[in-house]
Amino acid sequence: MANDNRDALLYTAAAEIKETLAALTARPGLFSEENFASRAEVLDELEFHVLDRLDGLLAEKLPAELSNLRNQATALRGELEALDQRLFQRLRALIRAGQCTPESLRALLEAYAGPPEPGSSPAATEYDALDTLTNGLFIDLAEPLATEAHDPEMVYYQKTPARIIFEMAAKISAHDTFYDLGSGLGQVPLLVRLLSGATTAGVEIEPAYCRYAQACADALRLTRVRFLNADARAVDYADGTVFFLFTPFTGQILARVLGRLRQVGQHQPLRIFSYGPGTQALAQEPWLRRLSPAGGHLYQLAEFRNG
Repeated sequence: MANDNRDALLYTAAAEIKETLAALTARPGLFSEENFASRAEVLDELEFHVLDRLDGLLAEKLPAELSNLRNQATALRGELEALDQRLFQRLRALIRAGQCTPESLRALLEAYAGPPEPGSSPAATEYDALDTLTNGLFIDLAEPLATEAHDPEMVYYQKTPARIIFEMAAKISAHDTFYDLGSGLGQVPLLVRLLSGATTAGVEIEPAYCRYAQACADALRLTRVRFLNADARAVDYADGTVFFLFTPFTGQILARVLGRLRQVGQHQPLRIFSYGPGTQALAQEPWLRRLSPAGGHLYQLAEFRNG
């Protein structure tokens, strides 16, 4: 009886997975290059609702039907990923050849990724197809691990959602010099350079992250973007006009860095964008004036100006 129940459960699972796989494969326009957002959704569903479920059944002695379904799902995933890789290669070639203006690249990427999901939250951990697409612009290398221990007031690295970067880049001009403080793997300076034409710099204390970011810039043949392997408290920001902080540090380190920015602001106008809990600290600085509405979610882009 136990074996009968087990077999019934396995064949029920096979029927459900087969139905899911057929529905995913039948998505309209799935294999058209421009339907990147649909492919990203299908790849997620393949991973979490088909392949993960099948992997969970691998402990059993799978009937042939389930093994065949796994082969079909793996083949579909490979085909979709290969199509995306061809798209990434084409976009990289356009960038390397200088054939994309900031405006045309933005329009192209937003068209491929589609709008954000209705009712989506601005939470820092929520990413969508635009993140997958912009990640694909950069070199296909394993993300490096941090190699050095850092001060407890330095916050662990987390990527800024691409839609936040796009929102910020729309407010930056080609005449600006932009600094990302705690730039991690470099996506913010790279995308701001591509989407605004500004001169950009990333300040990052972890050398492995800096090397990775510079390799991404070199692979796209980007000029006027650099990565400084340095402590943010020791950098000369005299040429900076726009700064971004995704809560890279807290406490005395943040106070010291803001003190340096305040000194720069005594000689020229500055804009500071913030995202995450660090916005609260900037809002308490008497030399900064908040332009974006106060209150609301911590994980929304905030803009400040000096004076």
